Amino acid sequence: MNWMQALRASALGVAALACGTLAHAQPVDYANTYDQQRAGLYERRAADWRNGAVVYQVLVDRFAPSASLEAKRALYPAPKRLHAWTEEPRRGTWLEKEQVWSHEIDFWGGDLASTAAKLDHVQQLGADVLYLNPIHLGWTNHKYDSLDFNVVSPEFGTREDVKRLAAELHRRGMKLVLDGVFNHMGRQSRRFQDAQANRGGRDWFVFGPQFKDGVRNWWNSGNLPELNLENPAVRDHIWARPDSVVRSWLRDGIDGWRLDVAYDLGFRYLSELTQAAHAEKPGSLVVGEIPNYPREWFPSVDGVMHFGLRKLMIAVANRELDGPTFQRMTARLIADADYEHLLKSWVYLDNHDTFRVATTIPDATARRLAQVLLFTLPGTVNLYYGSEVAMEGGDDPEMRGPMRWDRVAAGHPDLAWTRKLTSLRRELRALRVGDFRTLEASGNVVAYARYTNRVSETVVVLANPSNRDVETSVLVTDSKLMDGDNLIDQIGGRVLNLQASMIKTTIPAQTVLVLKPRVATPEGYSNFKRVQ
Repeated sequence: MNWMQALRASALGVAALACGTLAHAQPVDYANTYDQQRAGLYERRAADWRNGAVVYQVLVDRFAPSASLEAKRALYPAPKRLHAWTEEPRRGTWLEKEQVWSHEIDFWGGDLASTAAKLDHVQQLGADVLYLNPIHLGWTNHKYDSLDFNVVSPEFGTREDVKRLAAELHRRGMKLVLDGVFNHMGRQSRRFQDAQANRGGRDWFVFGPQFKDGVRNWWNSGNLPELNLENPAVRDHIWARPDSVVRSWLRDGIDGWRLDVAYDLGFRYLSELTQAAHAEKPGSLVVGEIPNYPREWFPSVDGVMHFGLRKLMIAVANRELDGPTFQRMTARLIADADYEHLLKSWVYLDNHDTFRVATTIPDATARRLAQVLLFTLPGTVNLYYGSEVAMEGGDDPEMRGPMRWDRVAAGHPDLAWTRKLTSLRRELRALRVGDFRTLEASGNVVAYARYTNRVSETVVVLANPSNRDVETSVLVTDSKLMDGDNLIDQIGGRVLNLQASMIKTTIPAQTVLVLKPRVATPEGYSNFKRVQ
């Protein structure tokens, strides 16, 4: 049978089926089969802790006061300075001999034990993952100048402390992610000192007269000589061998790595590192600090940090960008990247390298709008310690101030607000693992939906970023949503009416509605009864 005969036979078969002439033909429930396939997709996503989680980020030195501060004062010799917890960090002066700024060696004395003592706060906030900025042996407070990737800085504790912390987090049903700084080391590391003095290992770094200091330093920072990843011995040490840094820490109980300046490692080496991590611990996470457009960075890493999306959220909240433009740019970013990897990517409004969100969005109402976007867009939410109590902070080192536990004790209003958002994230499965589609809306409005195979889990998000109320008509492109007064705002409790796939409503200024369908009346009737 040639292709013309096959096409004709197929057409005749379809026609016969339509006319009811095929004997014993059984109807095929295509919609149900499709829904079952989709159900499996969302179940697989939900079973993977890396998708749609809430990550709480901690600078160990600044998170919680140490209970043994007096016993470890000798660990902060001059020119290092140990400050009182109530002091705020201030920009210092350049120390030529040490090749660092003085504020890089200002300490507040937090450690792994004091961090572990505050896990109730982290868990009650609704976090699934604890992420620690670098804890490896380093001379500065931030530890991005590692002296030895296999050793914990003594100011913070020991490797055994990390194992205990991981075990306690696992007992609570939580995960632990460490910061991996594998592009460079610290100038004071023994490895670099030996290489510089020609005592061996010179090919671990890149020396040459073309460089400012005679060696390739990260962004010409004299304290951060870059590792020569083209040297197989370096790759063996960091990720390739079974006893490598990446693999041994995973065996100790950590669940993943956030990679500092991951874009500098490049596609090939990131891919090798990620594969090594997955081989050691299947389901472990590798997320990269990559400000570039994310499309081509998957699957070299499991996820990226959403620098661009952060800028978009802040701009729309501060009315520097209109709603439709925000929606169009966000949709393009999501459409261009692999969605499964986007669910593992970290969405954030602030961290240790940025101004704090209370500083970038000083208006509390506008800030709450950005935070709702943060919690309802696809990805994993990255919360920076202290943002839950609206800590302020500008340029480095101001954004790295000691945690304001006094605000926690006083029940700061942002604390309850953050808990509400994490609770919504936990309760509404579509926000964690659902797909994403934009909706058509009139006016200066952001409109999108997160959805799964279950209509009851659909979430419709409508945001008005302007400083005036907006009347809008929204086309909700979901074939399973029924007419009625059945869309309930999960934040304010407002009830909206859906008619012929349209919502017509007024959204107050700087307000976000997070709408979920009510699939049955209080009396028990449901027009969703045959559509699930």
